[in-house]
Amino acid sequence: MPLLTVLALMALPFLEVWLMISVGGWIGVPWTLAALVSLLVLGVAVLRRAGTRAFQDADRAMRSGEQPRGGLLDPLMLMAGGILLVVPGFVTAVLGLLMVLPFTRPALRWAFASWARRRVRRMRDRMDEESVVRGAAGPGRGSAAGPFGPGQGPSGPRTEEEAAPPNRGRVIQGRFEPQDDDGS
Repeated sequence: MPLLTVLALMALPFLEVWLMISVGGWIGVPWTLAALVSLLVLGVAVLRRAGTRAFQDADRAMRSGEQPRGGLLDPLMLMAGGILLVVPGFVTAVLGLLMVLPFTRPALRWAFASWARRRVRRMRDRMDEESVVRGAAGPGRGSAAGPFGPGQGPSGPRTEEEAAPPNRGRVIQGRFEPQDDDGS
């Protein structure tokens, strides 16, 4: 995890407590507690509904043998949003509401999909660079050392037959015609 993410996660509880104290001083402690409890109840309701819907979609998909029709990202966003609503605090509640509201989910879905595509492309480029550096000839072919290390097989050191790659000899194209011994 990048250092900035770790620092942000460490600072979040302090930010939440400071914001609760500020809101409590502005609207009063009872109203602040009422707002936090109502956000908790909303989060539990969202989690129950999202969990029930995800279970029903998964059950329907398994019975029909097809993929879930709505995809997996929407139920995951609803569940994550519900969890963020259950966590006491106003910053997490705003993030949870962004994930739960139906008109903000398409934008978040688009942002996540574009981030995932960039991440996969970056990982594929990095794997291609590493395979070129190691001397691999292309997809599906490992490096000359093999997955167990140089000269090693799954059960220890390789024998000469295991070490020699199969079908590396010279190929001569031709045709075979049998001859009879009786001269005909």
